[in-house]
Amino acid sequence: MSEADLLFQTATRAHAAGDLAEAERLYGAVIGADPSAQSARNNLMQLLRSARRWAEMEALVREWLEISPQSAELRFRLADLLLADGRYAEGWPLYEARRSLPVSEFRAPPLSYPEWSGQPVGSLMVWLDQGLGDQIQFARYLPVLAGQGVETTVVAPPSLAGLYGGAGARVVVAEGHVSVPRHEAWTPISSLPFRLGTTLDTIPPPLPLPRGSGGPGVGLMLRGRPKHPRDLYRQLPEDARARLSALPGAVSLHPEDTGATTFQQTADLIADLGLVITVDTSVAHLAGSMGKPTWLMLPWLGCDWRWLRERDDSPWYPSMRLFRQPAQGDWRRVVDNIVQAIEARDA
Repeated sequence: MSEADLLFQTATRAHAAGDLAEAERLYGAVIGADPSAQSARNNLMQLLRSARRWAEMEALVREWLEISPQSAELRFRLADLLLADGRYAEGWPLYEARRSLPVSEFRAPPLSYPEWSGQPVGSLMVWLDQGLGDQIQFARYLPVLAGQGVETTVVAPPSLAGLYGGAGARVVVAEGHVSVPRHEAWTPISSLPFRLGTTLDTIPPPLPLPRGSGGPGVGLMLRGRPKHPRDLYRQLPEDARARLSALPGAVSLHPEDTGATTFQQTADLIADLGLVITVDTSVAHLAGSMGKPTWLMLPWLGCDWRWLRERDDSPWYPSMRLFRQPAQGDWRRVVDNIVQAIEARDA
């Protein structure tokens, strides 16, 4: 066994034992001896991430990128750090690396016309990309394009298509054989903030969806898609789910309970509610787009870039309030804070 291997094994043991200072020192020694030591860099990155030492994590990723500049994973990691910090100008171009990740399900459409690079166009086809929540979040750019005089067609999953009626775009449902008229260019929907130069100060309002008259009910969405890559972080323990389900007026928004098969049907249910409480899933984007008071529960680790850091509000959804874990795994205090906020609201 080489000296570097021995150092790495000692570092991982220290890490597992909770001796983070020693683990950090030893990971640094391994990297110093072998700058391309991928396992040591990955473990050190996780250590810094757990400690929320974002600046040091960013420096480590940038240093690693100098060694592996073509790595889509590293570019995406840097994008995640920058976007979470609100540095959109540098983050959006790097965010394009999402399409080259091994776990990506993105498939470019087989079209004869080119991908849009942001130049003036008269017509644009917007292609589906990433999860359903992402597509709701970025659908806000469809009215922006319409306002610029761009004839836009958006390809949407069947469950989302009904939401896009007021977006100013032609809607093509991605089901069976899809026929799309010819356009000057196409773009993934998640690339629109990049191509339109979005900053924290220029985020357009959400996709306009009817808010509804509201009522006393509280809609609950307490779990998301199990196969989501960050699902582990957003899973609520049984006691937390039970406490929230016992709130006055609480009703489930889970499709298996409501029978909804589309987001429009879920939106119709939300319209009659006064509040939505949810983990980070697509219903959060739906309720936020409706302007419905939406309380979003966020984990200590695995928090998505779009919710930024250390904020209890969201520039993407003005009606949203963020409830963050104060420590890893501490959903109890999140629920405590929600219960107290409910009591204060009803007082």
